[in-house]
Amino acid sequence: MASKPMRILVGCKRVIDYAVKIRVKPDGSGVVTDGVKHSLNPFDEIAMEEAIRMKEKKIANQIVAVSCGPDKCQETLRTALAMGADEAIHVKLSDAEYETLQPLAVAKILSEVAKQQKADLVIVGKQAIDDDSNQTGQMIAALLDWPQATFASEVTVVEDKLRVTREIDGGLETITVATPAVISADLRLNEPRYATLPNIMKAKKKPMATTTPSDYNVDISPRLKVLAVSDPPTREAGSKVADVDELITKLKDAGSL
Repeated sequence: MASKPMRILVGCKRVIDYAVKIRVKPDGSGVVTDGVKHSLNPFDEIAMEEAIRMKEKKIANQIVAVSCGPDKCQETLRTALAMGADEAIHVKLSDAEYETLQPLAVAKILSEVAKQQKADLVIVGKQAIDDDSNQTGQMIAALLDWPQATFASEVTVVEDKLRVTREIDGGLETITVATPAVISADLRLNEPRYATLPNIMKAKKKPMATTTPSDYNVDISPRLKVLAVSDPPTREAGSKVADVDELITKLKDAGSL
């Protein structure tokens, strides 16, 4: 890598844990979050692991974890600090603000944080498992006018650039990007480590700053309105056929509907 090690900014979203069965609120306004286990978004966990590996290889020397949301997001940031981040920034929002927070507002906040922190690289998960938007990384790159390497499954350093293998519909694509840049992590990029007890204890002493969207002059008003949330339709029961001829007949009938 060129001259000095990088300063990396990693987005860390608090989401309902992947193992929890999602329940829709009776009024259809959203999903039940009260009393439900939350954790660090798995794709953001992969992003954090990649940043840590870069630091271990001396490619980076500082990792800053950032999360936008209510006070409970500090638990998520402590997880990131226990994994290996050096410091954290909690962009505090009320519960009501967080419920309507959308990717564009998050991208604006993270891009401003990247400027203030003089970050050389921003790594985020390719998407969050709650809304599956897959927009934030691309928007950050556009706002900062930085090159982007999305859906990364491998990141290596070649001279003064990053060589990134991307997962695309047709297979794999390899590109090189100069820093500063934005990378979004895909599932196969790495396998995140578990935080050890000593590191969990150390995380409690690592610095965590608290800010608000207004500190970055970002308007977080939602651009989109959720009209209703509902469970997917129940899958209809299958049926048995006696032979291939009956199967073909049923397929023909279904195709003519």
